[in-house]
Amino acid sequence: MVTEKNVLEFGKLCDDIFTQLRRDVIGQTEVVEGTVIAMIAGGNVLLEGVPGVGKTRLVRSLGRVFNMPFSRIQFTPDLMPADVTGTNIIVKDEHGNSKFEFQPGPVFSNIILADEINRATPKTQSALLEAMQEHTVTVMGVSRKMNEPFFVLATQNPIEQDGTYPLPEAQMDRFMFKLIVPNPGLDELMQIVNMTQATMAEVAEPVCSGAQLLEMRKTANGIPVADDVMRYAMTLCAATHPTGECASEAAKKYVRLGASPRAGQALISAAKVKALMKGRFNVAYSDVNELAVSVLRHRMKMNFEAISERISADDVVKMIIAEVGKRYKLTPAQGVTEYVLSTEETPTVSSAESDADEDGKKKKFKWRKDKKNKSAEPEEVKTDTSAEAEAAAEVRTDDAMQQAAEQEPAVESAAETEGQAAEESKPKTGRKGKK
Repeated sequence: MVTEKNVLEFGKLCDDIFTQLRRDVIGQTEVVEGTVIAMIAGGNVLLEGVPGVGKTRLVRSLGRVFNMPFSRIQFTPDLMPADVTGTNIIVKDEHGNSKFEFQPGPVFSNIILADEINRATPKTQSALLEAMQEHTVTVMGVSRKMNEPFFVLATQNPIEQDGTYPLPEAQMDRFMFKLIVPNPGLDELMQIVNMTQATMAEVAEPVCSGAQLLEMRKTANGIPVADDVMRYAMTLCAATHPTGECASEAAKKYVRLGASPRAGQALISAAKVKALMKGRFNVAYSDVNELAVSVLRHRMKMNFEAISERISADDVVKMIIAEVGKRYKLTPAQGVTEYVLSTEETPTVSSAESDADEDGKKKKFKWRKDKKNKSAEPEEVKTDTSAEAEAAAEVRTDDAMQQAAEQEPAVESAAETEGQAAEESKPKTGRKGKK
């Protein structure tokens, strides 16, 4: 049972942890808080950001603050699975006989920094799957248990950058959080430069041991969750499925595959830690809403419509929170606000304008042939239906008839001339011929 003493000790340790981390990491408050929450809850964290924003420094500082064995694995395209998990090697015993001996890899530690994890091939990435979920490593048919507590804190560059491989869905699902590390602001950048001019090394001091961290996790697991809050959290996860019974309109339109049951487990475990950090003995709706984006953003697969409209997973999660929040009648104080996409509006023509165009001059198009390009081009011709146009048409008709009448005598005279010429060309027979 959780007592007030446990909660006070929990809060004091959290304050000490954040105080030491701020000595090494400038800004990035949400990223630091999310990483600590995941470590206390027993989950793995994926940090995504461009190079140079402090992802590796944050993980190295966490290794110093929690005073636990720390290993760093630099993932490269030529890294092999055995380089991560370890392998059996042939050694000589005291009698000179050869035997196989297991040489543990860097994964056998408490805190694992998988630096630039998406720069390795999928085969090497999958070497961490068993360790991340079951906390065991199997090599040559022998399973070996990891030391507790065990965490994988991975960093990756955006997939648009060169030399990156997308992480498989099975591995993405094993990360409790996916945290986006933004670029620092101007003031933060000035503080970073001033701090690194003094020293580039981490200066954080150990304030929490592995045993204390396990005790904090035990305290967080004892926090109660009301049935309504639990149902709300599970509804958020189920609403990401476009074909489920709780499917949201956003999921039906933009999502191809929704979140797995691991999302529900991660959401509740993290919400308990979040409540304790705020000094509360119970999980609130606001705790769930604040963590939903970090838990769900990497567990959904967007469809073609979302990609073509540039709708991100974060946008979809926020729309789902707003939609489900309306069902539960939550207020903005509980972390639910109306979410509207910022899209550019296309100009439309009103019905009044279209009617005015129809009542005005009618336009027809006829095609004329361009002699040079031999291509048909539309030519706009205005047709006037007034009385003047009708009179002009009658005048043109009379002129055409008069011209035709004038041409008829000329045709007849031409025919008579041709007949006379034909008669003259015939041979003449005189009287001498008859004699």
